[in-house]
Amino acid sequence: MNSPEGMVPAAVQRPMGTAGAAIALLDAEGAVAGWTQAAQRLVGYAAAEVVGRPAAVILPSAKDRAKAYAFARRCRVSGGWSGVAAVRHRDGRRLDVSLRVSPLSGPDGRTQWLVSATGMAAVTSWAVNGSGLESLLTRAPIGIIVRDLELRCIWVNETLEFQDGIPREQRLGRRLTETLPGAEAEAAEGVMRRVLNSGTPVVDHDFRAWLPLDRRRERAFSASFFRLEDADGHVLGMCGMWVDVTGRERARERLAILSEASARIGSSLDVMRTGQELADLAVPLLADLVTVDLAEAVPLGEEPLARLGRMGKHIPAFRRAGLASIHQEAPESLWAQGEAVFVPRTSPYTRVLSSGKSHLEPVLDTSPGTWLDQDPARAQKIHEYGMHSMMVVPIHARGAVLGVAVFVRTEDPVPFEQDDLLLAEELVTRAALCLDNARRYTRERAAALALQCNLLPHHLTGGSAVEVASRYLPADSHYGAGGDWFDVIPLSGARVALVIGDVVGHGINAAATMGRLRTAVHTLADMDLPPDELLAHLDDLAIRLIEEDADAKDKEGIAAAVLGATCLYAVYDPVTRRCTMARAGHPPPAIVDPHGQVTFPDLPAGTPLGLGMVPFESVEVELPEASLLALYTDGLVETRDQDIDAGMHRLATVLAQPGLPLEDLCSAVVDTLPSPASCDDVTLLLARTRTLGPEQVVSWELPSDPAVVSSARSLAVRQLITWGLQDLAATTELIVSELVTNAIRHATGPIRLRLIRHQLLTCEVSDTSDSLPRVRHARITDERGRGLFLVAQMSHRRGARYTTGGKIVWAEQELTPVVPGGDDPVGLRNKLDRTTSRIERSSP
Repeated sequence: MNSPEGMVPAAVQRPMGTAGAAIALLDAEGAVAGWTQAAQRLVGYAAAEVVGRPAAVILPSAKDRAKAYAFARRCRVSGGWSGVAAVRHRDGRRLDVSLRVSPLSGPDGRTQWLVSATGMAAVTSWAVNGSGLESLLTRAPIGIIVRDLELRCIWVNETLEFQDGIPREQRLGRRLTETLPGAEAEAAEGVMRRVLNSGTPVVDHDFRAWLPLDRRRERAFSASFFRLEDADGHVLGMCGMWVDVTGRERARERLAILSEASARIGSSLDVMRTGQELADLAVPLLADLVTVDLAEAVPLGEEPLARLGRMGKHIPAFRRAGLASIHQEAPESLWAQGEAVFVPRTSPYTRVLSSGKSHLEPVLDTSPGTWLDQDPARAQKIHEYGMHSMMVVPIHARGAVLGVAVFVRTEDPVPFEQDDLLLAEELVTRAALCLDNARRYTRERAAALALQCNLLPHHLTGGSAVEVASRYLPADSHYGAGGDWFDVIPLSGARVALVIGDVVGHGINAAATMGRLRTAVHTLADMDLPPDELLAHLDDLAIRLIEEDADAKDKEGIAAAVLGATCLYAVYDPVTRRCTMARAGHPPPAIVDPHGQVTFPDLPAGTPLGLGMVPFESVEVELPEASLLALYTDGLVETRDQDIDAGMHRLATVLAQPGLPLEDLCSAVVDTLPSPASCDDVTLLLARTRTLGPEQVVSWELPSDPAVVSSARSLAVRQLITWGLQDLAATTELIVSELVTNAIRHATGPIRLRLIRHQLLTCEVSDTSDSLPRVRHARITDERGRGLFLVAQMSHRRGARYTTGGKIVWAEQELTPVVPGGDDPVGLRNKLDRTTSRIERSSP
């Protein structure tokens, strides 16, 4: 031993980074084996005076020396000691020092002791009794480790040992890579070397490792490193502070997963897609295999299972809505997405459904006698793919069960634990709301489509006036059913009304509003109003509906439907070949002449219904036979990427094919749409005009003289014989007699009688009066008041309408005669004669 101080390893010449700390090395018997200059400065003994002698030589008294041997035995048992102790200075003074005794492995394998002492004068006043220093270093809430210039551990507190489970004897004298081999440790040592070389501290370095404390789960640490120097700036080593942030990292990962769930789950209102999104998100973030099984009624939008409770013997039918696996095509699953799923009567699935509580099985029990005995196919898959841990979570929203989500681990060896179940439940809860919203949307949309389908005409016929064809394409599923409607309404005199409309918005409210307006149009059309007057009455109705909805919203607090609509109404007369039309904010119709020339008539636009701003205007145009009239909604000509002018040009190009059948022409127009999925309903109504020739229409001018009634009857009968309709002669004579008589009695000026033979026989009598007749119910003693009542009984349909110069009273008969009340032609003739006699007696 040339130099006693040389006996002290270089790694601990300046321990713990405390300038002036005294270091002594004791052998297994407690004799001094090494002595530093700092120790000589502290107690006054030179190395030559103490090396080889028992350490008790520096204790103050013989009593203290006796205690030292007992203290040494306790150190051997506990592996070290730290605290405050008293030593004797060479000059006899008593010194209180902060003492740290740590074991070291000697060259011969025997235990040596490293003793570090600091004079209490160098310790702050708050640590004079040693408790502050012990709390700061030994019991600090964070792990503290001191390494020498070779990055070997020379001191570590108890907290770090508790955090990572590595005993002190496995750490002292070793580098991090020797304690925890791996890429993470090598990276951390690289950081520590840079700190030693540069002196720049590193704060919050991420470190992950599988530790002996818990081999089932990776632990996360936040490490900070700084260099230790003495008062002269000499580098002594480095200190590392370690904080276990596993819980914080798990919380951060959980928040990240939930945040991603908010973005990825519920991207559509499709039940099956939402179930698949839940499964895709959870693999592999949480599980290796995830299945989402929903009650079969849920994808259809129907009511789900009953509220949570005992299910008895009934096992609900399930369908797989979501399936995801770490393996391609999910071979672990017995059922693919969309297929029906078998649920054993006694299984975790049924227990979860009946209790409403999740099931956590960290270690999946596959032993004989379990529920898997009822499902051997599933048991085989479990054994084949090593499914060892499972969670079953109920999917329920608003008190109703929608299904179950199952999470399974195969490749990941770590079993599920309570934190995993909490995360799975949170994911399923978020998905359940999206699933229930999608289910409710599916139900509402199905109801809206059914309502709209029932409100639209199922069979269109234009009678003798027009040939018709139509197309209706509901909006894309994202938008739901809209409020488009169209109709072809037969009018008197072989005329026909063509109507098309569009209610703003989508869903069941729009469909219901459309139904109300369509019914109103039918009622107004039966009144034979001109197009501009009809739209004015429809506008008044829309205003009343808006006011009613506003009152309902104010009183009941419910969201009223936003009512707004456009409409186009046209009346075509095949006798005159004239078409009268008006529009309320609707796109103009397209007119195609027999040669294929397409025009859009200059028809005043009007305002949408419900505004009540400006009066509507009618325009009358003459249409040659075989002209084409196209009515449509804006969904056909206006898209997101194309304005309405481009759409109308596209429509005109397709319509310019006069010889094409209407059904084929409808298909050709729809096929030109820019995309198959539109954000608005697409409606198209095509009408090709027909004309009634002179052989089907006959009229006579009659003077306003009662004597002309008999002549009118004779003219009508002769025309019926010419048409081969002599079976209708008796009823027609009665109708003509009553209508002409009323015109003579209640009007002035000339009278016109017109017969029209089309699909029906129409008898019209026009006069200059603007007073419409009404049916009276005469008493037995009355001699008058039965005329129009008899007409109503004899005819298929009757009515009256205003004209420019007066009115027209009309009655229609089916071409196959029907004798009401059992009367034969002779009885009708007698009624006719009696009626004529009353007319002649009442005339002046």
